[in-house]
Amino acid sequence: MMRSSSRLDASADIDERAVVGERTLVWHLAQIREHARVGADCVIGRGAYVGPGVVIGDRCKIQNHALVYEPAVVEDGAFIGPAVVFTNDYFPRAVTPDGELKSADDWHAVGVTVREGASIGARAVCIAPVTIGRWAMVAAGSVVTRDVPDFALVAGSPARRIRWVGRAGVPLEDLGDGTLRCPRTQQLHAVSGDGLRELPDGP
Repeated sequence: MMRSSSRLDASADIDERAVVGERTLVWHLAQIREHARVGADCVIGRGAYVGPGVVIGDRCKIQNHALVYEPAVVEDGAFIGPAVVFTNDYFPRAVTPDGELKSADDWHAVGVTVREGASIGARAVCIAPVTIGRWAMVAAGSVVTRDVPDFALVAGSPARRIRWVGRAGVPLEDLGDGTLRCPRTQQLHAVSGDGLRELPDGP
């Protein structure tokens, strides 16, 4: 089901059983498969692929040639960069142990979850099942093999945390005593276990 206010390029392949929200833009040669749900005010870039049953929230950007395989869940405000790949088979094989071509009944899909506001840089690969935390950032070209905490900036292969970032995406300043501040918004954060949380007394 497509909303009347959505802008869908004529070359895009959108299954009639998919749902595309209001004011969402779907560009050239993108494919949105059956039962996928794309929220309002999204941008689906050229050649992007959204698999069957994938759920994408509002105000997301799925950039050119990103491959979002089912059963991925992408929450509101997330950014998926160009040529990002979400895997969905932890033990991939084309054939069964008997040499027969695998069918849909011969494997169990596992998905990547991207939390609110997170960003994944160009050509990063996320190995399902992993969760990318709220407002986290994955550097371009990284290979993510384990969960990423909220507000973490991770890089490398395998990806490891190298900094903390705020909602603006810039690295946080360390004020000492486990407190960090965003230089752009002045929001304060506190280290909490292996993660980070926003302090209520921030702006």
